[in-house]
Amino acid sequence: MESLGEAGIQALRLLLTGDPALWTIIGISFSVSLRAILIAAPVALLTAFALAYARFPGRRLLVALFNTALSIPAVVVGLTLYMLLSRAGPLGDWRLLFTQDAMIIGQILLSFPILVAMGHAAFQATDRRAWETALTLGASPWQALLTLIHEIRFGLMAALLAGFGRIIAEVGSSMMVGGNILNHTRNIPTAIALETSKGSFAQGIALGLVLLLLALILNLALLTLQGRGEVTA
Repeated sequence: MESLGEAGIQALRLLLTGDPALWTIIGISFSVSLRAILIAAPVALLTAFALAYARFPGRRLLVALFNTALSIPAVVVGLTLYMLLSRAGPLGDWRLLFTQDAMIIGQILLSFPILVAMGHAAFQATDRRAWETALTLGASPWQALLTLIHEIRFGLMAALLAGFGRIIAEVGSSMMVGGNILNHTRNIPTAIALETSKGSFAQGIALGLVLLLLALILNLALLTLQGRGEVTA
């Protein structure tokens, strides 16, 4: 088994030399997670807006359910999807099991409650008069909504970053419905789990560094945008 120092050096070598196997895994991971968050975000943020500004029976129950869903383990989502998409399941005819599409569905289900819960908190933090004033001045509901989104853009960006961070690092759902197939469904977290189980840490460390670097870049970008917002305010 490699020592930690040797594994670290080998990990940096894999990153800097553009190892094809490593970057294929990174590409699959980003492709799947970006598609999942782009599909989930519009519906989730509209749901968050409706929960914050509309009044209808069961609204508080829905908010509680979305907040509860935040704690659902990824492996439970993966197990549920596996049962639905397997040949014996009700959706087996779709033949989605062990595909990137199945991984995307799983990641949508994982990110949706985060986007709704954080989006709902952001919408609730705004002054309701901004929405009412925009409508009074002749704005359409969509224009008024865009005005609100602009006002809380940093809160919504934080929700998107949290949702993306959640799904790109999850392993349970991707492993169960993706199958960890080389060059097809093997993403960063499933590859780390596989390499660690084999006692080969170099690729796992390299992929872990990619996740850490991604988290740093996203948070620095958010802080930069927040700073610009404070300056122009």
